[in-house]
Amino acid sequence: MKNKLLIIGASGHGKVVADIALKMNKWKTIAFLDDDKNIRSSMGLEVIGTSDYVFKHIDDYEVFVGIGNNVTRQKIHEMLEKAGASIPVLIHPNTVIGSQVDLETGTVVMAGAVINCCTKVGKGCIVNTGSTLDHDNNIEDFVHISPGAHLAGTVNVGQGSWLGIGSVVSNNLNITSGCQVGAGSVVVRDITESGLYVGVPVRRI
Repeated sequence: MKNKLLIIGASGHGKVVADIALKMNKWKTIAFLDDDKNIRSSMGLEVIGTSDYVFKHIDDYEVFVGIGNNVTRQKIHEMLEKAGASIPVLIHPNTVIGSQVDLETGTVVMAGAVINCCTKVGKGCIVNTGSTLDHDNNIEDFVHISPGAHLAGTVNVGQGSWLGIGSVVSNNLNITSGCQVGAGSVVVRDITESGLYVGVPVRRI
């Protein structure tokens, strides 16, 4: 493992990512990259260049994409993979991770989250503050589970989907790729068509 970490993105989501990385106490040096040249530091950490910097120094650092937007995060993550970057998994010390849980590269699990046994979380996912994923879930790549969202057992969430703050998904359901589930919404049947869903129970709008 390299002892230096670069975080791409020094704004809101990147700050939380940096806080987790600092609490993990695994890296001797942590720094940001950001394309906004007006940002010189964040969370007490220096912004040492724009995102292009990483490709000149890819052998020296582990690299994590600290950007909340699913599409942008996926684009940068895939560029890093193609370039051979070492991409870690970040897990806040105050989480509960069950047995036989698989977390793929570029995923962050934030404070108070619970991931129960036999769940798989794909690449570049965000399992946000206080969210819960029960047993046998399958979360595909580049999904964002917002703070306080709760997924019952045996739920599949398709690539690039976003579950809003406080949303609830009942057990044994499938949510297709490219979905947005609004804050506080409740999913009680399969979602088979991409789009925006809101309400209790959810409806497509």
